[in-house]
Amino acid sequence: MISIICFVLLFIFGSFWFAKNIIQIRKNILLGREVDRKNESNKRWKNMFLVAFGQQKMFSRPIPALLHFFIYVAFIITQIELIEIIIDGLTNEHRSLQVFLGNFYTFMISFIEVLSILAFVATLSFLARRNILKLTRFHKPEMKGFPTKDANLILFMEIILIFCIFTMNGADEVAQLIKGNPSHHFIISQYIGPLFFSKIQSFETLHVLEQIGWWGHIVMVFAFLNYLPYSKHLHILLAFPNTYYANLEPKGKFTNMESVTAEVKLMIDPSADPYSNSNTNQEPQRFGAKDVTDLTWKNLLDAYSCTECGRCTSSCPANITGKKLSPRKIMMDTRDRLTELGEYKRKNGSDKHDEKALLNDYITEEEIWACTSCNACVQECPVNIDPLSIIIELRRYLVMEESSIPTELAGMLTNIENNGAPWQFSNNDRLNWKNE
Repeated sequence: MISIICFVLLFIFGSFWFAKNIIQIRKNILLGREVDRKNESNKRWKNMFLVAFGQQKMFSRPIPALLHFFIYVAFIITQIELIEIIIDGLTNEHRSLQVFLGNFYTFMISFIEVLSILAFVATLSFLARRNILKLTRFHKPEMKGFPTKDANLILFMEIILIFCIFTMNGADEVAQLIKGNPSHHFIISQYIGPLFFSKIQSFETLHVLEQIGWWGHIVMVFAFLNYLPYSKHLHILLAFPNTYYANLEPKGKFTNMESVTAEVKLMIDPSADPYSNSNTNQEPQRFGAKDVTDLTWKNLLDAYSCTECGRCTSSCPANITGKKLSPRKIMMDTRDRLTELGEYKRKNGSDKHDEKALLNDYITEEEIWACTSCNACVQECPVNIDPLSIIIELRRYLVMEESSIPTELAGMLTNIENNGAPWQFSNNDRLNWKNE
């Protein structure tokens, strides 16, 4: 009974705290402006199935894709064993699914063990890539401090979780033999168990070791679950809605502000009445984005979905040539600012706003003007995040609200306005070169 009570308390507290943090993240995302992403549902389901579930874009880099696939599949399939652990915890039974599944149960746990070994190899490889090989994209300036610790911590948690699985199964294999029952013959534990625990001839001691593995497993699961909202690994959950709601328009197609379009139509339509109610009663809309509340909820969902893998930054021509821009940093800064503002509003009221902003306090003008708008970052992202749309909105604010623009661009725009082209000569002189 004490064991059941402890498990129920852990389950209730862990689930409640996780739900509380997820609800807060949802509220933060909804601070963004509305955008319609409900069209063409068939394409959206296909996107989600191929990109999020099928890991399609990961395989542009086969080796890390295969390693990630091992962890990904192990994570999904291991949930079957987690279901059994929850049932056992609530009923104080031992391997409750075995009675119902029979021989298939041995196959299922054996399959999970094989996946766990593959995940273990992948985890060690990822730790080596980050800390021994020190791949460049994992050691950019934005990765200093917590982001690096976060990535390593999750990998260490995965290792502990795998050790708990094999401690539980291995000790149980030997315990069943001592008790006179046939062993489960799990494909790996039937060898690991005797290798590490055969010298222990006390059933009680083996049972304690099995329980350490069992409790260690479930505690690590809830620890991992409640760490997700603070970690880049939240993409485990958000990759699915993020790919579903991704922009289906062709890359490079920019949006026009409805208010600006309406003004232009008024200017070119001689019969339009600029003083009609439909035109005068509209609430003034900010041009572009200064802070996260000026971005769309999908931009903010992107920020929380960022895996910090750095594929966007490693493919960015501006970053490659030494510019300050890093698309990954754009997403990380947006998430950090959103978290900060959401916390402030929660403490001071939803109508309150602090004195900070995403632009300048987090992201500098130098960063956003370094962008070439090439969409390389959008193309490379394994979960269809769009850093460029945030950069464009920040630029739009600077140009249309602050009249702040680099000198080189100011000259070009003036030429376009006056001459219809970026060059500083009249339209009539464009073809003079052929007469020379």
